[in-house]
Amino acid sequence: MTRISVLVLLLLCWAATAMADGYNYVEQDQFKLWLELGKDLAIVDIQVPEEFQQHHFKGSLETNSYPVKSAADRQKLDAVLPKLSATQKDVVVICPRGGGGAKNTYDYLKEKGIDEKRIFILKEGMQGWPYKELMVGGK
Repeated sequence: MTRISVLVLLLLCWAATAMADGYNYVEQDQFKLWLELGKDLAIVDIQVPEEFQQHHFKGSLETNSYPVKSAADRQKLDAVLPKLSATQKDVVVICPRGGGGAKNTYDYLKEKGIDEKRIFILKEGMQGWPYKELMVGGK
């Protein structure tokens, strides 16, 4: 596939992402395509340690910050902020169900200066992810 074709495909894929409730979401099929194309992403995984060990995406930044309600939870996210700030990569937030914890993470990253246009929540989180073969652990 030529570079132009890949760029056009990525642009079309970006347009297919959903925005709802004031948050940017990425659908499972879209995220699968990003993974298969090797899109350069920062994957911020907020699952608790046991869930992360059971299943996560290769290259994920493990934060164990779920549900991101307390100062201690947010402090766990602070550890990945320098990595996120140092690049212009899109950031995909992974949580158990893609709900409140993901929104709390999104809001916190935005508050800390990460451009909202770069932040996406995986719709339905790990619980809704149908492509087990693309996970480490795959349980």
